[in-house]
Amino acid sequence: MSVTPDGAARRSGPEAARAGGRDGADMRRSRLLADGPPRVRTGLESSLRQTPSGRAELAAEKVTELIDAVPPASRLGTKEELRTLCGVSVGTFNEALRLLQTRGLVTVKPGPGGGLFSAEQSPMVRLGNSVLALDAQANDVADAVRIRDALEPLLVEDALWHASPADIAELRRHISAMGQAADAADPVSFVHANWRLHAAIAAISPNALLSSLYTNLLDLIEGHTLSVLPTGDQPLGEYIALRHELHRDLVEALDRRDRDEALRLIHEHNTTAQAAEDSAAHG
Repeated sequence: MSVTPDGAARRSGPEAARAGGRDGADMRRSRLLADGPPRVRTGLESSLRQTPSGRAELAAEKVTELIDAVPPASRLGTKEELRTLCGVSVGTFNEALRLLQTRGLVTVKPGPGGGLFSAEQSPMVRLGNSVLALDAQANDVADAVRIRDALEPLLVEDALWHASPADIAELRRHISAMGQAADAADPVSFVHANWRLHAAIAAISPNALLSSLYTNLLDLIEGHTLSVLPTGDQPLGEYIALRHELHRDLVEALDRRDRDEALRLIHEHNTTAQAAEDSAAHG
């Protein structure tokens, strides 16, 4: 449930309306903390509270109300203050915090003056003709994409000589999932299906170190990605359709043991990650 900054200022009184920056954020936070644990307002909320995941979701919603009422990078409070505000157990609040971090809504800072802060605008990393909207780990993700691209020719070489008919059938299942996401115009599902395809290619390699390193890089990229956006260079739907075709052709080249074609396709596939020059243009 969203709470607009103007609405929060009205509920906080004239003093909060006049306050700016950190002082205004602190007054709005104090008001929400003073309100106590959230009340059960609807039958749906009552139902959600019957399960741990439902309670965590409602706690995340309560913190989101506070985030919506303050500027980016505002201090929301300590974990214990916010847990008390939400009226949940430590375990439930930790799960709510995980949800908020996954959605890129909060950051956690340790030490004196630390606590939970509303996240700043999501950084961006370019990936071909799409852009990954990320949480705060943009540099790590950009590095991971570059290293991933460097490793892929090695994994394709291994897959050329070690892929079994069962492995190829598994790769085609991932290609089918990518096609379904493309047909549904769902770029997020497409990218996740794409990553699952590449993880399956990595699993074919007999080189456990190479396969593990590559899979960990994929996990890092996926774990910090919030959404997938077009760059404006090309319609995202058109780009996804072309990427689906490229990956389909790559799997067919692996099945034929066509080394030249497979390496040509993986070279075409790979892109050099770079920070988007203007993150606001893609916000």
